[in-house]
Amino acid sequence: MALRAVVFDFGMVLTGLPDATAHAALERITGLSGETFERSYWADRHAYDEGKLSGLQFWKKFCADAGLGLDPATIEELNRWDARMWTTQDPAMVRWHGQVRERGLKTAVLSNMGDSVHASIMAAFPWLRDFDALVWSYELGYAKPDPRIFRHTLEKLGTQAQETLFLDDKPANVEAARAQGMHGLVYSDLPRLRADLISRGWDKELPLP
Repeated sequence: MALRAVVFDFGMVLTGLPDATAHAALERITGLSGETFERSYWADRHAYDEGKLSGLQFWKKFCADAGLGLDPATIEELNRWDARMWTTQDPAMVRWHGQVRERGLKTAVLSNMGDSVHASIMAAFPWLRDFDALVWSYELGYAKPDPRIFRHTLEKLGTQAQETLFLDDKPANVEAARAQGMHGLVYSDLPRLRADLISRGWDKELPLP
């Protein structure tokens, strides 16, 4: 069955690396070592992505769990830097998305994301409105690799699983998409994506990046 749609993860697929200046600011404000900061940062990130915590709640809990006596204004500053850290883009992948649409395929973003980051990227990147469907985990209350989020995306696109290609940088999420019958590729960079498309014969259906 021919491909009719491509679904993109946001972070590390449509974006570049997290903003280094913002990351450094988070470490500076918290005063934590790099290793301790990363461990604390990711401890509740999935709950944030699932909408169980707002951005401010995430950072309040982060500070409480780390024993940081930071005032509300500083916690709000952490939330702003966090949103900025993920407000990046990869112009080459954004351009390839436009080429995919010009070829006549539908497109979607399927991203694990919390409310504050979502607000930041929507304000910064008008090209996000060019997708046929935008699926943000926090709005649904569940996140990748939960199978429900893939089924929800297919429903919004109006395509069958076997007609849909999913790109994500995390192998576990790609495997979850494949378990729902979707095609899936682990994304690392444009040369790898180009090679994967050619090796699977999808260069006949998709433009090459």
